[in-house]
Amino acid sequence: MNPRRLTRLKNDYEEIKSTFAKDKNVDIVAIGALPPEKYRLVYRLPSMHIDQSGNPVAVDTTVVDIELPMEYPRVPPVAKTVGGDVVFHPNMDSNKICLMDRWHPASQIVDLIREIGDMLQWKRFNIRSPLNAFAAEWCQNNGEKIPLGSKELGIK
Repeated sequence: MNPRRLTRLKNDYEEIKSTFAKDKNVDIVAIGALPPEKYRLVYRLPSMHIDQSGNPVAVDTTVVDIELPMEYPRVPPVAKTVGGDVVFHPNMDSNKICLMDRWHPASQIVDLIREIGDMLQWKRFNIRSPLNAFAAEWCQNNGEKIPLGSKELGIK
């Protein structure tokens, strides 16, 4: 493994542990060998999923996997929901979360973890470039119902 990438992965891992160790709103588990190239995040935040009838419903837990590709940090991490749950959000679909439009190698993974939390709570969204047009339309018609929450992640 590239020594610079290895150092970056180690630093990311340490920063994630120190930032979120006492956060009750997110559990983060490293998957695989250390330093990890994959994380599983269990967000305990208000969000919406799609039920079996295709309707948005309120939920309080969402599980997300973040993978760091071989080209990381030159290319952004890949994030997706786990367990068949489809998050109802303009910038999420059944297998993709549109992450940090402005990703660059100096971007920090802890900021990405916070951004996903903000997206789940509908504090952050982009209806001009949606992955889910139905959610974007819902947003335009239900602005008084969002954001769903106001929790901040990684605050000491």
